[in-house]
Amino acid sequence: MDTPETVDAQRRLSSLRSHPFFQLDVILYEGRDLAVRDSSGTSDPYVKFKVSGKQLYKSRTVFKNLNPRWDERFSIPIDNVFKPVQLRVFDYDRGFSDDHMGSAEIDLTQLELERPIDMKLDLRDSGIEEYLGYISLQCTLIPKTQEDKEQYFHHKGTDATRKLKMQIWSSVVTIVLVEGYNLLPMDDNGLSDPYVKFKLGHEKYKSKFKSKTLSPKWMEQFQLHMFEDQSKQLEMTVWDRDSTTRDDFMGRVVVDLTSLETERTHNLELNLEDGAGVIKLLLTISGTAGSQGVSDLSAYTPITQERDDIVCKYRVAKSFHDIRDIGWLQVKVIKAEGLPAADFSGKSDPFCVLELVNDRLQTQTEYKTLDPEWNKVFTFNVKDIHSVLEVTVYDEDRDKKAEFLGKLAIPLMQISCGECKWYALKDKKLLNPTKGFIQLELDCVYNHFKAAIRTINPREEKFMQPDPKLKLSLLKQNVARTSRILNAILDTGQFIQSCFTWESKPRSAIAFLSFLVIVWNFELYMLPVFVLLLFLWNWLIRQVALSMSKDGTDQTNSQSQSDDEGEDDDDEEKEKEGSTSFREKFDAVQNVCLRVQTILDYLASLGERVKNTFNWSVPWLSTFAVHSTDCVCNPVLHTSANYSISLGN
Repeated sequence: MDTPETVDAQRRLSSLRSHPFFQLDVILYEGRDLAVRDSSGTSDPYVKFKVSGKQLYKSRTVFKNLNPRWDERFSIPIDNVFKPVQLRVFDYDRGFSDDHMGSAEIDLTQLELERPIDMKLDLRDSGIEEYLGYISLQCTLIPKTQEDKEQYFHHKGTDATRKLKMQIWSSVVTIVLVEGYNLLPMDDNGLSDPYVKFKLGHEKYKSKFKSKTLSPKWMEQFQLHMFEDQSKQLEMTVWDRDSTTRDDFMGRVVVDLTSLETERTHNLELNLEDGAGVIKLLLTISGTAGSQGVSDLSAYTPITQERDDIVCKYRVAKSFHDIRDIGWLQVKVIKAEGLPAADFSGKSDPFCVLELVNDRLQTQTEYKTLDPEWNKVFTFNVKDIHSVLEVTVYDEDRDKKAEFLGKLAIPLMQISCGECKWYALKDKKLLNPTKGFIQLELDCVYNHFKAAIRTINPREEKFMQPDPKLKLSLLKQNVARTSRILNAILDTGQFIQSCFTWESKPRSAIAFLSFLVIVWNFELYMLPVFVLLLFLWNWLIRQVALSMSKDGTDQTNSQSQSDDEGEDDDDEEKEKEGSTSFREKFDAVQNVCLRVQTILDYLASLGERVKNTFNWSVPWLSTFAVHSTDCVCNPVLHTSANYSISLGN
């Protein structure tokens, strides 16, 4: 007579034979009391899962830990449920073969279908009877149909090809690695040569190393992709580079990307485990392709009350609430037309990137088209009303860096709220038009008082900027800009001198009479009045120019776009020792010229800012200057009047 246990086992085996295919869902929790394999008294363990000798999954490596915690979720296809899943633990060794730390097996026939089972697997090693620790995990065996099996094995061989030109990723994670500080010293000199490794699913990135510092500044930007069937844990490990020996592990931190809001740039300062320092980075999750996302126009319904609430939030009465939050910008990226072809097929795979200082968002990729329709809605927090929204269109290429298709820059001060408009794309320097147009709808709301306070403070630092280079064309341009300002000053001086030399008698006579009137009637409070009169004079000139123009718009573009971003992509650092004296002298001369170029650019920009303030090129800025001058005039006038009355009494 069969026992209940035997009957239950037979029933379970019969149930397993009735299904042609299975999926094993695994949650790898942790390991405990693992074996020591490194001379430091620790290990760097990771786990491999195999079926019939074929590796189906490999966990991440947890460095210098005998009680590692993975917390990884994954799925394994099971074709033959009667073959056990082999679990093997290894110690990672850089440059050497990894050391075996123990193994175990999962007998799938002991699992109940669709029932999660928590398991504790003791590790064993052939020929060794010592205790090697255990692995804690959860397994769920899920039956699948014959159709699921055929679909899996049919697409298995083509997944690698499909990943190249089909958007099977769910989101794009854009990371700007800014800096680190308070890192651990690993070298004899009390410093380190740190670099950072990033891992998201199967994608990896390694930063450049910074020599002899505990506070490195990387300023590197890169992208990783999120896939639905892969881990959403972003792992960062910091290493010290050693040229002769194995690189030293310095610290680790893991970020759960599911806890971060999408379509928004997050400024993160991450503490490494065990107080090993801090890593600062900017992280944005965008590029979602789903049709039901909150950033899709198909799922977006304008609500008048929401915009009214935003206007209320930034009204003058709330000027002293959260002084850094100046305004709100909404950008609807609708579509583009007539883009240049970047692929051999005569098509492109375009996506659009929006940047506002350090905030960076991006649309999904539309494949094999020159007329993409993105239909995305993005919002930005405005921190400086003088910022510029940069819109760039790229062609996606998984084999190499994205190819530039076109760009445009829109100053926030020039946005017409709620206007849907076509914009012509330009080249990288924003000087000449290129093929293609893009349709955008922009809406900007801001607090004028907060904007005025932000105007008199330094601009927000943009982390990702091209390294300054000595360029003859840029040096000539800065010399010309500075020369124009100096010539204007010299012309003014010559004009004043001509008044004294009586080269033109009428002009000198008028200047002499004006001098007498001013000296006879001048008071201190009149000084700001002259500035106001200068603003009024330039405003009248601007109004006349506008009325005489054909379209009634100002064609003066006061913004200087001298960035040569992306023109010359920097190659990886090349370090050469034993440089010749000629090279050192050349570098010294180049640094001096670069310094001169930077100073000339600063002086020219300063002069142009003053000029643009007075000539109403930016009406809001000139209006702010007028009000500021008026605020100075009133107290001075009041003080002078009271002083005169007191003298009279």
